[in-house]
Amino acid sequence: MTLLQIMPEDAPRKVLLRTRDDKEITRELASYGITLRHWPLRTDDSAALDDQTLLNLYREEIEEVCTQDSMKLVDVARLHPAPTEEWRERAAKARSTFLEEHRHSEDEVRFFAHGCGLFTLHLGDRVFAVLCEAGDLLSVPASVLHWFDMGERPDFAAIRFFREEDGWVGDFSGAPLARRFPGLDDLTGSGR
Repeated sequence: MTLLQIMPEDAPRKVLLRTRDDKEITRELASYGITLRHWPLRTDDSAALDDQTLLNLYREEIEEVCTQDSMKLVDVARLHPAPTEEWRERAAKARSTFLEEHRHSEDEVRFFAHGCGLFTLHLGDRVFAVLCEAGDLLSVPASVLHWFDMGERPDFAAIRFFREEDGWVGDFSGAPLARRFPGLDDLTGSGR
């Protein structure tokens, strides 16, 4: 189930709102043009499926998003734990890349088919931590400052949508804000 935690930008430990109420989360995010939707899960084991099979499972929903939001490209981003040093290095590199505050030139649209991830959005003088879990589709408008945390032990599969091939490229703000706020493992209480 999705979790929303709102904090002041200058007081990361002060929680203004923490809720799992879907209607309240949707309302809070919508006031900033952010959309949260839910798709029914088509399988209990998305992690075991190859990318094309996963995309085929959600073909109808994918086509709807592509038509509605003018998306042209769709792919799958995934990381699943493996007991190797190579995996740990790859996971740490991927995590550190997106833990810095950045924005994109187009909307960031992600559907979590497996696992979870934490999108933290810097909206005015507030910071919104949005824990997305399997079944959640989050659409963050272009130019919204944010960062993404996949945790110490990433385990997720997300379908990503783009208008252009370089739409995912981040424009990093250079602000150290992200380092002060709770990450995925902090909010979930797991050392995944």
